[in-house]
Amino acid sequence: MTYDIVLAGFGGQGILFLGKMIATAGMLEGKEVSWIPSYGPEMRGGTANCSVVVSDRRIGTPVVSRPNILVAMNRPSLEKFEPKMAPGGFLLVNRTLIEIPHTRTDIDVAYVGITGIAGGLGNPRLANVVALGSLIARVPVVEHDSAVAALRKELAGKKAALLDLNLAALDAGMQAAAQTTVA
Repeated sequence: MTYDIVLAGFGGQGILFLGKMIATAGMLEGKEVSWIPSYGPEMRGGTANCSVVVSDRRIGTPVVSRPNILVAMNRPSLEKFEPKMAPGGFLLVNRTLIEIPHTRTDIDVAYVGITGIAGGLGNPRLANVVALGSLIARVPVVEHDSAVAALRKELAGKKAALLDLNLAALDAGMQAAAQTTVA
């Protein structure tokens, strides 16, 4: 299976870190992966997205033009990337920041209050890891244990104090997505 993923939102939401965690977890599972970041004109507050491909076979191109998975963290990202999705794909919508409904009827969709959950954990900057948990609860892009291992790898050394909170965010995202019905 090949997952062509677009992760998109505002700069500062940790979109690139989210992509890096998916790619790292995929590598830890021995899968083929690619990760391409894209920045808007500003870092914080501007747009940010990244394309991640996770596959059990050789990747033909790292460019994702028809994602079969989209994580939309803000309204502009939903409006820009939803029309480009492949039929039968999966759309994860950050219900906290997106007040409009999706438009496609040929994809599976889950609305999760990603930013709200992160805020409830004490840090809205955990939204990216909440999104990771929500995604892997719905689509087997990577295994939970691989996501945990990727977080442990990235949050080692000087960042080790952040690990427990990030693991809590991962689990909170998984639980929220498991309790959310697909729209």
